[in-house]
Amino acid sequence: MREALFIKQNTQRWKDYENSKATSPDELAESFISITDDLAYAKTFYPKSNTTKYLNGLAAAFHQSIYKNKKEKTNRFITFWRYELPLIFYKHRRPLLYSLLFFLVFCLMGALSAKYDNTFVRLIMGDDYVNMTNENIAKGDPFGVYKQEGSFLMFLFIAANNIKVELMIFVMGIFLSVGSIYQLLMNGVMLGSFQYYFFSKGLGLKSIMIIWLHGTLEISAIIIAGGAGLIVGNSLLFPRTYTRIASLKNGAKDGLKIAIGIVPIFIIAAFFEGFVTRHTEMAIWQSVTILTCSLVFIIWYVILYPANLNRKLNRNNLTINETTY
Repeated sequence: MREALFIKQNTQRWKDYENSKATSPDELAESFISITDDLAYAKTFYPKSNTTKYLNGLAAAFHQSIYKNKKEKTNRFITFWRYELPLIFYKHRRPLLYSLLFFLVFCLMGALSAKYDNTFVRLIMGDDYVNMTNENIAKGDPFGVYKQEGSFLMFLFIAANNIKVELMIFVMGIFLSVGSIYQLLMNGVMLGSFQYYFFSKGLGLKSIMIIWLHGTLEISAIIIAGGAGLIVGNSLLFPRTYTRIASLKNGAKDGLKIAIGIVPIFIIAAFFEGFVTRHTEMAIWQSVTILTCSLVFIIWYVILYPANLNRKLNRNNLTINETTY
């Protein structure tokens, strides 16, 4: 599209935004997202034009209005999970997809390694864990490990550990994305070998019905954390029209918001592991209900809702398929 046509189509809307006195967090967020979409398009096709400079200034003004307004903390809290985080998911959908693909490949590597090397599971999981699980299988309670500790203490320990792992995956992205990929490798290989171990014992379906009660949310959040790390690393590798420092700041900010935003998912997963997974006698329909609800939530909140929200916000504007880091 020629710059003149781009300006003609959007001038009135920009003037309306410039003269707008809206103070509602929702209205400010919608305006800011629309302007940043236009800015991204202008930077791509007219990087040195006055239009780009104007939109950059307009976006900066909205940014200050949104992030320096502290009057309604509750609304800001809700807005973050209702609008801001989903739109960040949409903006960085490619790094999130790459994280998923990396993780799936590493899981497959772990499973195949466990299949063709009898010592691999012990190498990854440790002799103590494998011996304990073998003893539990012999006793007829293969998932007894989830019953060893009190529910509340187990919940606290698992929540703290999972959040620590998540932050490690995210922070390691600063090493040009390689650090986050390595963390995904370690977790993916562990999961693949762990899951194959139960399938080799004839407990594959049962392991899915029990372990994935909490694992659906937990593993999904780990993959998202890997995507957050890739955002940081890729912002250094591919700064586009920004300086590397400016690009890193933007990538780190979005990545950190994702890392913080998925903490509740880890907490819910830890709650399931501490209080629900231990009920290995649970009826299949109950397990399937929890598994399905968890999976549907992740797909809806991370994929479907962000895409729908972006489409709604841009319904009357120029449609932009923004290139991400």
